[in-house]
Amino acid sequence: MKEYLQVANQPMMWLMVLPAIIVVLAQVFFIAKRAFATAEEVEMTKEESRKAFRIGFVSGIGPALSVFIVMVAMIAVLGGPITWLRTVIIGAASTELTAATFGAEAMGVEFGSPEYGITEYANSILAMVLNGSGWLIICGLFTDKLGVIQDKIAGGNTALYGIIGSAAITAAFSFLLSDHLRAGGGSALTAVISGLTMVVIMRICKKYPKLEELSLGIAMVIGMAVSAIVFPQ
Repeated sequence: MKEYLQVANQPMMWLMVLPAIIVVLAQVFFIAKRAFATAEEVEMTKEESRKAFRIGFVSGIGPALSVFIVMVAMIAVLGGPITWLRTVIIGAASTELTAATFGAEAMGVEFGSPEYGITEYANSILAMVLNGSGWLIICGLFTDKLGVIQDKIAGGNTALYGIIGSAAITAAFSFLLSDHLRAGGGSALTAVISGLTMVVIMRICKKYPKLEELSLGIAMVIGMAVSAIVFPQ
């Protein structure tokens, strides 16, 4: 085990993230309680409320499995406590993994490489916190004004607004992908195989839409498996 992981997984780290986890669980409880109370106000029966709850619960299994698969990769590099904290608060494991990678690269080190140590680990956490804090603050202060901003940016064309957001995400992930392609070897193979897997999966998802939630995790697992087989070192 790398030395920084001894710090990342120590009991004190688990205790430090626990309060935030408790807050999230409390939010889930109170929101669910409020939802059931509101159901009576809109004349929904208890059976209808329970059915809606079950449907929501089952629908969340797919996205949760996708996050879980990505979490495995995060735990191997970032340790259990921080991975647990970030995925519980944000829920977007792939976004957190990207932020952690940016934090390592800002220190001139590849995320998860042998040179990745305690300082780089701390910077990855800082990048994840700053990345998450940005939209939490914006949502808290400006959610009611986002509709006005959206209209000004897209000129009323909501399709254009979606294109702008997609372009930004594509640019960020393309930047990360380019480093792996230039590195060659196992990194390039993993990137190529994962990309081809995504293409195949997206075609399959046209027939089976529910599989789309698991597409990222499946592509990661297949890419890592192929790379490990071809380059066992």
